Amino acid sequence: MSDFGVLSLLPPLVAIILAIWTKRVILALFAGVWIGGVMVSGWNPVTGTTQTLDWIVGNAIDDWNVKILLFDFLIGAGVGLIYKSGGAMAIGRALASKVRSSRGASVMGWLLGVLIFFDDYTNTIIVGNTMRPITDRTRVSREMLAYIDDSTAAPVAGLAIVSTWIGYEVGLIGDAFKDLNVDYGAYVAWMHSVPFRFYSILAIILVFIVAFTHRHYGPMLKAEMRARTEGKVLRDGAKPLMTTEIDLGMPKEDGSVHIFIWPILTLIFVTLYGMWYTGGGSEAYAEGGLMEVLGNSDSALALLWGSFAMVVVAFFLVLAMRRMTIEEAEDAIVRGMKQMVIANTILLLAWSIKSATDAVGTAPYIVDLAKSAGVTGSWVPLIVFLISMFISFTTGTSWGTFSIMLPIAIPLAYGVTGYVGPEVFAAIGAVFAGGIFGDHCSPISDTTIMSSMFSGSDHIDHVTTQVPYAVTASGVGIILYLLFGFGVHSWAVLLPLGFVLLIGAWYFLSEWYGKKYGIPHGKVPVYVAED
Repeated sequence: MSDFGVLSLLPPLVAIILAIWTKRVILALFAGVWIGGVMVSGWNPVTGTTQTLDWIVGNAIDDWNVKILLFDFLIGAGVGLIYKSGGAMAIGRALASKVRSSRGASVMGWLLGVLIFFDDYTNTIIVGNTMRPITDRTRVSREMLAYIDDSTAAPVAGLAIVSTWIGYEVGLIGDAFKDLNVDYGAYVAWMHSVPFRFYSILAIILVFIVAFTHRHYGPMLKAEMRARTEGKVLRDGAKPLMTTEIDLGMPKEDGSVHIFIWPILTLIFVTLYGMWYTGGGSEAYAEGGLMEVLGNSDSALALLWGSFAMVVVAFFLVLAMRRMTIEEAEDAIVRGMKQMVIANTILLLAWSIKSATDAVGTAPYIVDLAKSAGVTGSWVPLIVFLISMFISFTTGTSWGTFSIMLPIAIPLAYGVTGYVGPEVFAAIGAVFAGGIFGDHCSPISDTTIMSSMFSGSDHIDHVTTQVPYAVTASGVGIILYLLFGFGVHSWAVLLPLGFVLLIGAWYFLSEWYGKKYGIPHGKVPVYVAED
């Protein structure tokens, strides 16, 4: 890895700026990867291009990545069967008597996002696919659905005591303690860090507030007003990552809820069993409990098994219930897979730009800046939160940010205090929270891409409408870490204050944008679907 200094920020910044400016994510991502390739090739555009292609190929054949790509294609196939057979429309009709308003649909999406806590990828799939026909019927914008999907998935999975995240998180904490020769339980430290994950907690709460009140601000206010008043869940000219209606055509009218329910339940249970099996099962459970199992599990392989089982069950159901012929089912599977080509291309390029940022040293450069600033004492949580936000935004990875920052944040906080206390817990929480912030705001983040994908939203529209809410929650988080720096170390004081500040910021912004756009209080009307 060469020392490019401030130029190491060039690949991610090129990708992010181009993505927002041109609204062409694939072009922007490729440009970012290519710039990185040219840099590490001595600024030679020819060898830089070959390096770019090497990174793309390497990421395409990476064991984890190829499982996720196949998983996405299989999910597309399953969605194709469920949609074309009329299963999605049937579940929408079944819930119509209970969820008939835009408020009910928005709150239900949030509730599903909280309840499906065990994996962020699974969360985005189920919430997006389950709620899309319901939110479309009740005139909730696709941008809002993608926001609900994205801003519950990673924060909930990161906070849950049983999830695919916790094993990884606890492992990183344990490694840091081991290097410091600190005899302290990693899981206990993880538990103590949870109340200090201000951004994650506030982001989940903010989703509920805007879903229930229908008071919005920023680009989301325009998107929601468009959906309510014009019935357009997508803006004119939007390019959703999943164009189900265009690719598959109109669904059959005589669909059955069973064709929706059983494939989705199969996806969940086979995925959970896959995590149990690949994590060592009963032997691993006997050694270290459920955390040991989840920590050892291959969640990508488990998701692949779950998605394949979902397609098999859906295929046999549509044939057994005579909703489709074999030819129609095969056609729906192929067309469903085709839906995922653009999304998987973006995912592949998002992973490739991570290779580029690793090669030019983006993350180490940012970390060295923090070290040179002489971070000490109670200010460690604030500093590592800001750095984690920036690293995750520019690299598009929360887990990568965790692996970079925790080995720095924990020794720094421990070295200043000499014991494992609030400073260490808050530093751990700040790294996790900051990493998730970037996951929400970066257009090159895989979970942001998947939220757009399964919600059927235009990707850049999702990013631009979500950013103001993410910035609101993170801004309140920064204030709380500032107070921590000034000596307020009790989360029991900081969190309630954070709730008050969040509500105040939301109220002020909805009022201000409401006046700016001529929508009183930033409140969009509640739409009630007709029978």
